[in-house]
Amino acid sequence: MFCKGGIKHGKVRINQILISFWNVNVPDVALNPDLEILNSKCRTFITSLIHADVAHDITHIERVVRVAVQLCNAEQANMHVVLPAAWMHDCVAVAKNHPDRARASTMAADKAIEFLKSINYDESLFDDIHHAIAAHSFSANIAIKTVEAQIVQDADRMDALGAIGVSRCMKVGGSINRLLYNPNDPFCIEREADDKKYTLDHFFIKLLHIAKSMNTPSAKAEAQRRTQYMHAFLEQLKSEIGQ
Repeated sequence: MFCKGGIKHGKVRINQILISFWNVNVPDVALNPDLEILNSKCRTFITSLIHADVAHDITHIERVVRVAVQLCNAEQANMHVVLPAAWMHDCVAVAKNHPDRARASTMAADKAIEFLKSINYDESLFDDIHHAIAAHSFSANIAIKTVEAQIVQDADRMDALGAIGVSRCMKVGGSINRLLYNPNDPFCIEREADDKKYTLDHFFIKLLHIAKSMNTPSAKAEAQRRTQYMHAFLEQLKSEIGQ
């Protein structure tokens, strides 16, 4: 080993979650015609924007949307809230090391509502959509009040785990010129982790702990599986750098 209020969920299909929910062969959830139109409008809007960094591009958003839709279906939540919130969760571009990062999700929520007003979306959903976007971020530290907000947060955090999580972490570290690891103590055995200097330290500060913060039953098992992959990655890295 390296390094030193209740929200009611809908019925969860346990067999699907534990056996095949996350299998790549499971088909995507079908959306009704109105939601397909919304899906298209959101995607068009998002692709017109500048993204904050290399790990928060359109492919990240598409993965978050796909997972959020699956979670929403499993948790029997409101897709009319989850779908636009998932698409818009990063619609304001603020880099990870920017001083306004803690405000980014609230800024994104405000911008999302402006867009949804422009397409005459149901105003009765605006408060829940705004909350789901604003509360999804680690740095915002906003208490979650709805299952739809839990789903958007879980979907976003899931993308920081597993093979894609490792890849995104490395991309961000390179883009802001962080060293990959501390050559004297790569795995923080005898020092405090510092992910402002070393990319690998971000595993110990944040990534390896994300699974514990998952909200929905549907997300928890997959988060554990992806975290096990990340531990295996660290073991392999340990052998390759002679530790």
